[in-house]
Amino acid sequence: MPQTASPALIDDLVAANHILVNEGVLDGFGHISVRHDQQPDRFLIARSMAPGLVTAEDIVVCDLDGNVHDAQGRKTYVERFIHSEIYRARPDVKAVIHSHSPAVIPFGVTGARLRPICHMSGFLGAQVPVFEIRRMAGEATDLLIRNQALGKALAADLGQSAVALMRGHGNVVVGVSIQQVVFRAIYTEGNARLQSEAMRMGEINFLTPEEAKAASDMNDEHLGRPWEVWKKRAQQNGL
Repeated sequence: MPQTASPALIDDLVAANHILVNEGVLDGFGHISVRHDQQPDRFLIARSMAPGLVTAEDIVVCDLDGNVHDAQGRKTYVERFIHSEIYRARPDVKAVIHSHSPAVIPFGVTGARLRPICHMSGFLGAQVPVFEIRRMAGEATDLLIRNQALGKALAADLGQSAVALMRGHGNVVVGVSIQQVVFRAIYTEGNARLQSEAMRMGEINFLTPEEAKAASDMNDEHLGRPWEVWKKRAQQNGL
């Protein structure tokens, strides 16, 4: 029998949609999902709609084949296979964000690789992998992850990383909780802005892999602090 996800998890998923819009990571496009807390082979995501308008009533359930299970027969995003195949490949992952985070885009289309420039973005690791859809689907796609095969290829390129860029499209961010994945998505965008600015000044002294890991572990102990600020700020702005 299908089991109902906890109301608290759904509330956090709705809040995350609003936070990501308010902080400039999502706009009318992009999506966040969370693994079902009662059925690990399913995940929760909004129906196909603008993230800033999502309410608890808009959440649907999908399985790891990308099938939607919804009594009202509603559809979710075309790119649900980003989520389903990452959850299949990474049992540790509990939340996934796909965004078109604007400052990140240049790092997926140039030789400049996104790397951690400050302690808040240590989760980026040594450098961020880039998914090139042409390797899988040729040169005439719309760059969307429209099927399981493309989702599986993206998940493979993500590997054990926290973030993967999608050439000419955006990025995907994963985490062990909604709070962690939102933190990572916001600071991925911030790191990209800082790195672009620093590149104009000269050679960058990036975090070492050891510094990156230590900083990431430290920040994971304090995820509630920015989460509450971002949540309140979104509410104050009517989201």
